[in-house]
Amino acid sequence: MTPAPGHEGRTGVPLKQGSLVLGIETSCDETAVAVVRDGTEVLSSVVSSQVDLHARYGGVVPEVASRAHTELLVPVAAQALVEAGVSGSDIDAVAATTGPGLVGALLVGVSAAKAFALTWKVPFISVNHLEAHLYAALLEEPDLDFPLVVLIVSGGHTMLVEMLGHGEYVLLGETLDDAAGEAFDKVARFLGLGYPGGPAIDNAALSGDPTAVAFPRAMLEDGLDFSFSGLKTAVVNHVRDHPEETTEDVAASFQAAVVEVLVAKAQRAGEQVGARALALGGGVAANSLLREQFLGACADAGIQGFIPSRSMCTDNAAMIAAAGWYRHQRLGPSPLDVGADPRDRLFNRA
Repeated sequence: MTPAPGHEGRTGVPLKQGSLVLGIETSCDETAVAVVRDGTEVLSSVVSSQVDLHARYGGVVPEVASRAHTELLVPVAAQALVEAGVSGSDIDAVAATTGPGLVGALLVGVSAAKAFALTWKVPFISVNHLEAHLYAALLEEPDLDFPLVVLIVSGGHTMLVEMLGHGEYVLLGETLDDAAGEAFDKVARFLGLGYPGGPAIDNAALSGDPTAVAFPRAMLEDGLDFSFSGLKTAVVNHVRDHPEETTEDVAASFQAAVVEVLVAKAQRAGEQVGARALALGGGVAANSLLREQFLGACADAGIQGFIPSRSMCTDNAAMIAAAGWYRHQRLGPSPLDVGADPRDRLFNRA
């Protein structure tokens, strides 16, 4: 297990019962602030999406994202406090995503978090974005049993993580090239379905035949790592060779190929480590077919399965606040010289 930057060897007085953590998330294109009590009770969770800003470009533009965060963060924070029915003087700690993510976007959130912490004279907590995705499931289902295997599937990451306990993580497998969400975006763009690609593919697939095209299932029987670059290329080649194929059938077949690999490897990981539960995390966890087949596989294997609500799958600040609360209880506050780290890596390989 690798501790988050700024926490190595640190200890501190745990936050008292009933403590409120203000979480800030600005790692990519969502400006989010939340207030969470004791790491489990969400008092407010406000997310301002930038999808419309980036849709015209077909993807996230870092400079546009950073400017939007600068404009939106203070109003979003004010709304989160109002919805929680609290003021700054009631906050006991401020947690913010310090990485991984877009460096400019991260800096906006980190700077604001430190300013709030100094103003309110409370601890600042550095949170790894991927660690927070682990807590999205625990935030809504705190009784999930350890060891727990979490499949994190997003635009930038696809990985299987064993969670032995709070702060104890082992990386079991990860993508060797494109993340699943990245493949969704690229295929959707090629098919002319727009941005973001995940919801667009999901929607188009509802009218398609998932067996129409036998797209490859890369590395399906090979370990716990993933590869989706070849699948993306296979879609492009098939459409060029078969222009008569409907977009809906291609979308459904592509989605089925991705989901089959994700679910099979999550189930295999759970069996290999003797996990007592499996959970999903990340934006792609909102995909309807993945949610259905993931829970079906868990039921077939006789293992507890949990999927966060769609609002907790996408980037949000409630999971940042929850992860921050647990991290502070173990390691205390982070020093204020902790900076944004766009390549922050938390997990060690098994």
